[in-house]
Amino acid sequence: MTVSTAQEIAQRFVAARRAATALPDYPGTIPDHLTQSYDIQDVARSLWPTPVRGWKIGMVPPAFREKLGAMRLAGPVFDGNVWDYSEGQVIDLPVIPGGFAAVEGEFVVKLGADMPATGPSDEAEAKSLIGSIHAGIELAGSPLATINKLGPTVVVSDFGNNAGLIVGPELKGWEDAAPESLTVETRIEGEVVGTGSFASIPGTPVQAVAFLLAHCRARGIALPAGTLITTGAVTGIHDIALGQSSTVTFVPGGEIKVRTVQAQPR
Repeated sequence: MTVSTAQEIAQRFVAARRAATALPDYPGTIPDHLTQSYDIQDVARSLWPTPVRGWKIGMVPPAFREKLGAMRLAGPVFDGNVWDYSEGQVIDLPVIPGGFAAVEGEFVVKLGADMPATGPSDEAEAKSLIGSIHAGIELAGSPLATINKLGPTVVVSDFGNNAGLIVGPELKGWEDAAPESLTVETRIEGEVVGTGSFASIPGTPVQAVAFLLAHCRARGIALPAGTLITTGAVTGIHDIALGQSSTVTFVPGGEIKVRTVQAQPR
């Protein structure tokens, strides 16, 4: 993929997101490899008007893993798309009409120290850099309604299909708790759509953080202390329509309540 093609695709995605308008089709030739997708993502990240506040991690569907040589994927979460949750609050999540939107209950890591420029990028290092783990929700979102159907290379090229992140209560004692005891339930319009636990993340969220350390080092991306990392959809990816409400319950951790509203141009 040429630089100009990556630039054009990135510009169209960024323009659609900023205008809060849907894209009818993928804005260019669909990348064959994740390296091309991350090149588009890097260009788009440089065009976004606010700095990166964190990163989302997603799983590559099993059918694509051998071909793409990857089990996980990553995308940036920007300042202005992060909300801190307080008990009793209902957070409005902006979605693009005609685009894609989904809620995902997630365990969110906050780094307690800067990531060194070099390191083993293993679970031991990842655990040493974790400052805290929080209950949270990722808002998956894109101006392209078919983003997930078109596959991981498309997902990666549009910020990993991320549109925001809610950071909820800190989960104390996660290091000593049985992974199955830290549970999550997602409801949309009162109906249970998914359940899971700390154990639902392959290798637990610590392994997900190790992946991100290696990924960012390979691309020359710094991860300062305070960086937020969504470690993967615990209860699944659940489409949500404009005007719907969702409650994600963490035990321990309590509830996080959201509702979707129409995104505005920015």
